[in-house]
Amino acid sequence: MTATNLQITTGIIRQTTTPPLGSKTRAAWAVLLSLFLIACSDDYPEDDGGRAPAGADVNAPKSRLLEHPETGERLAERQVLVRGNASEPASLDPQLVQDSVGGAIVVDLFEGLTRSGPRGDTEPAMATSWASSNNNLTWTFQLREDGRWSDGSRVTAQDFVYGWRRAVDPEVGSNYAYYIESAGVANAGEIIAGEKTPDTLGVRAVDDFTFEVTLNEPITYLPDMTVHYTMFPAPRQAIEAHGEDWTRPGKMVSNGAYTLNAWHIGEKLVAARNPRYWGDDSTIIDRVVYLPIESSSAELQRYASGELHMTSTVPVSQMARLKKERPKELVMVPSMATYMYAFNVNRPPFDDVRVRRALTYAIDRNIIVSYITRGNQMPAFTLTPPYVSGFDFRQPEYATWSQTRRDEEAREALEEAGYNEDNPLEFELLYNTDESHKALAIVVSQMWKEKLGAKVTISNLEWKTFLSEKQAGNYGIARFGWKGDYNEASTFLTLLTSDSGNNDGGWSNETYDQLLLDARSSDDPNPYYVRAEEILWQAFPVVPVYFNTTVALVSPSLKGYPEKNPRNIVYSKDMYITAD
Repeated sequence: MTATNLQITTGIIRQTTTPPLGSKTRAAWAVLLSLFLIACSDDYPEDDGGRAPAGADVNAPKSRLLEHPETGERLAERQVLVRGNASEPASLDPQLVQDSVGGAIVVDLFEGLTRSGPRGDTEPAMATSWASSNNNLTWTFQLREDGRWSDGSRVTAQDFVYGWRRAVDPEVGSNYAYYIESAGVANAGEIIAGEKTPDTLGVRAVDDFTFEVTLNEPITYLPDMTVHYTMFPAPRQAIEAHGEDWTRPGKMVSNGAYTLNAWHIGEKLVAARNPRYWGDDSTIIDRVVYLPIESSSAELQRYASGELHMTSTVPVSQMARLKKERPKELVMVPSMATYMYAFNVNRPPFDDVRVRRALTYAIDRNIIVSYITRGNQMPAFTLTPPYVSGFDFRQPEYATWSQTRRDEEAREALEEAGYNEDNPLEFELLYNTDESHKALAIVVSQMWKEKLGAKVTISNLEWKTFLSEKQAGNYGIARFGWKGDYNEASTFLTLLTSDSGNNDGGWSNETYDQLLLDARSSDDPNPYYVRAEEILWQAFPVVPVYFNTTVALVSPSLKGYPEKNPRNIVYSKDMYITAD
């Protein structure tokens, strides 16, 4: 029998003949038909030819420049950038942010020791230089002396000491506390465990502009890690004056290129150019408007009607259409990110590794990336992407099998676990509200139903609620995605250590933990990373689906978008808007 593929283009089913896909052709048909039903409702209007962006009503001065100082391009009179930002941020506190939604805003409001360059390289930011000593056990960062908080006070080394101590303080409750420990900072683990006080953390202000970090193990990539917002400085004066409300407009003190101007929940968040920022003279964008649009289809519609300059993502059901109609606006950049599903291993039936193995094997990743996501994603069988710097990437044996064999092995594993037609596997798949996540959930649940006879209920939650439920372990299997915080394999592998604040599924393995601990002090950590990945291949605490790409729509008038940065960090201060 010859299989057929469905190509979804502008609401038309186009049928093409291809070589057989294997014995489970019906699953592919079911999957693609499901997506087609979603695609039919994702139509969007044509560009109306210049409607002002939604942020145009924001009070912004005329641009200080008529032309770009380097390129000579004529600049728009009002430099108001309107960005789609997926959803409402759960927090704007650098030490409490735990997702890309808040992170996209925080990197505009605050600045750490280093930043990510346009190609993902690490560049100086608040630190002008750094050096290691004592066999990489001590790192010293020299701070710029023109750094200022938005209230006019100087940014000093003590502000970094305060910020890093907050990150590990159990009373603050940072979900990223483990990040400081994974950087090897002395006493971080003991502080997180409540065995030592935050003031014992291995950081100190040598003087106002010299910040010193002492490590338990030699870490060569510490400067790369300081790009992350958890390691940003914190304004003690604002936090002590306002408590939890310090991140509200009028109370926030920040040191980045922008300050928090307004925050209308459910509508928009506005940031204004910070005149006290050390690099203000080279900042062109005057206002940034972040729109919390959870629906990727709604975001696409608002982009197409000229209401925003860039989207946070693109609906998977519109990829084929956009490639054809807006190829110059569609950005697809390989990203250090993995799309996956996480198991709660403390909840039946996912406490049985055979069930986890069966569900992992049964996902046809080639169908997903070829016909569903269509954004140049790569099928994933490992947690760590292949393009992480210096990583000795290897694949598990089952990645080399045909999908037919994986399906057969999946059925055998499930039968061994006691599930069959008389006792079908039943569970709920949880995801956060988004058309693309919904499409993938439908696709994957159809595969599990068709191949394994599983009865899967898919449920969605608004982003903040989803995060809360996931952190509380109130799920069986849930959507999970991870973007590397720095360009080294440990940024992925430490996710699943027993003490990781992001290991909501409760999986724990002493050997795995020790491997990641030993890797930190090794001159060659790769053998430890390889062995750690091998443990994951046997335990299946998560289901890698694909290695992600940054997929977004960017207006032709918006210049400076980092299209070659695998870290996918987009700083508004690096961009500018040209005149029509």
